[in-house]
Amino acid sequence: MLRSLYIRDYALIEELEVEFDSGLNIITGETGAGKSILLGAMKLLLGDRASTEAVRGGAKKAVVEGVFDNADEGRLPAVLEEHEIEPSEGGLLVVRREVSGRGSRAFINDTPATLDVLREVSASTIDLHGQHEHQSLLRTETHVELLDNFGGLGGLVETYRKAYRAAAKLVTERRDLVRREAELRKQKELYGFQIEEIDAAGLKEGEADDLEAERRILENAERLYEATAELYGQISDADDALYDRAVLVRNQLQDLARIDSAFDDTLADVRSAEIALKEATQFLQDYNARIEFNPERLDEIRERLGELDYLERKYGGTVEAVLAYRAEIGQTYDLAKDFEGAIARLDGRIADAQETLSKAAYRLSQKRHETAERIEEAIGVELATLGMPHARFAVQFGFQDDDSGWVSLPAGAKTHRVVAFPAGADLVEFYLSANLGEDPKPLAKVASGGEVSRIMLALKAVLAKSERLPILVFDEIDTGISGPIARRAGESMHRLGQFHQIIAITHLPQIASLGDVHFEVEKTVVDGRTRTHIRRLDEAERAEAVAQLLAGASVSPAALQSARELIEEGRAAE
Repeated sequence: MLRSLYIRDYALIEELEVEFDSGLNIITGETGAGKSILLGAMKLLLGDRASTEAVRGGAKKAVVEGVFDNADEGRLPAVLEEHEIEPSEGGLLVVRREVSGRGSRAFINDTPATLDVLREVSASTIDLHGQHEHQSLLRTETHVELLDNFGGLGGLVETYRKAYRAAAKLVTERRDLVRREAELRKQKELYGFQIEEIDAAGLKEGEADDLEAERRILENAERLYEATAELYGQISDADDALYDRAVLVRNQLQDLARIDSAFDDTLADVRSAEIALKEATQFLQDYNARIEFNPERLDEIRERLGELDYLERKYGGTVEAVLAYRAEIGQTYDLAKDFEGAIARLDGRIADAQETLSKAAYRLSQKRHETAERIEEAIGVELATLGMPHARFAVQFGFQDDDSGWVSLPAGAKTHRVVAFPAGADLVEFYLSANLGEDPKPLAKVASGGEVSRIMLALKAVLAKSERLPILVFDEIDTGISGPIARRAGESMHRLGQFHQIIAITHLPQIASLGDVHFEVEKTVVDGRTRTHIRRLDEAERAEAVAQLLAGASVSPAALQSARELIEEGRAAE
């Protein structure tokens, strides 16, 4: 719910803060008092464009901030995470707009946000209903989603969407492949030559490193031979050989260790050195014996390294990169050789995917038709309580025929192909016949303000339990109705308040008397400047406000008594 609304330096509002309650929040005020200004400020939180002229004269910027409760429920957490917006503590959502002469800025939980992101966030939170704006139920594109919500068809919709994404991916893959056909045919000859050249070389991973190591040894064979022979002599074969001296040191330490055990560790170290020298001697002797002077092998290695260097410079920098390039072009070459076969195999996969999609679309469509029957009946009953006993609400279904459509649906003994949309194959639109004997017409074209009001309330009352928008704002949605019908509309709003937070701007006493809380918008002049305020009314003030709606500015005792009776009747009906 919208916990609080703060406005500063916006139009005639110098500064105000209002805290709303759950249930039905009523806002009244004289014509011109500033109700539309309050509503305009709220629209800024929905992502409406801001006019720099809205900044109060003499102020640098206007600020509008809304604090919402329970922002950790519904779709909001996913939307915030998608746009990398950190959640606030306590499940709060803080939305702020700042408007200055340089433009406007938006913030969500103190994170800068674009208007598109702001609209997406607000679309998961609040629905503002004026006569012709922000009326989600009058937008044809929302009807199918509302129907699915009412019927609890989310699982079937997701199954369809998964099949739709799979089919779309394959169709895109085929389109890209066909687009590449000419390019593939050009590449085929070049890639064929390159593959033959690389394969002829018989490359192996790590080969270059192994050859480089062998080349270094062969090029330095003489130095290696002389050095190992000299080292062998110094360690084991010279008159003053290291090994002989180590043996002498070891013998002396043994004598000392017999006298004092403190020499034991040193003796062990020397014995280890003696063993190491013996092993080094053996290694040097064996290595020296294996040294090969082979100019022919050296020439072979140099030639092979030259060949590898040529391929590396041409295809990738390393033998491994050349092999990776060979694998890559090999796939393209195989595809170019068998282009028709690849298309045929892809067509088979597409046919299977579209068959799966068609089954999902048919199951979803059947459930939607079943749901439509229930919602038609429920809304008809609700409209009757709102003074439209002959009204007939209907859900119209259709398809968009297309010979190349992805979905195939049964039509009698035959099937016909239709366009697949991301949410199903159905085209869904709400229709209404307001009077007996009239054919139903598209809901979006119903022109009467009173009918729009009642239809809106009826739809919201029926969809309340399945609708995900927790906050509904009604801007004089009661226009065109009065008397008993107005009372019924107010009762419907009050019932709707059990499932949603309702903020209703109204001029009808029958509706105002049913509010759970009542606010009054007032306009005053202070120091020659006009200011708009809003205040929460107590019981006595509330009766006075309802009486003014009944009788005008001059409130008689009779009008005041009638107002109290209206309020009491509303409480008794709860």
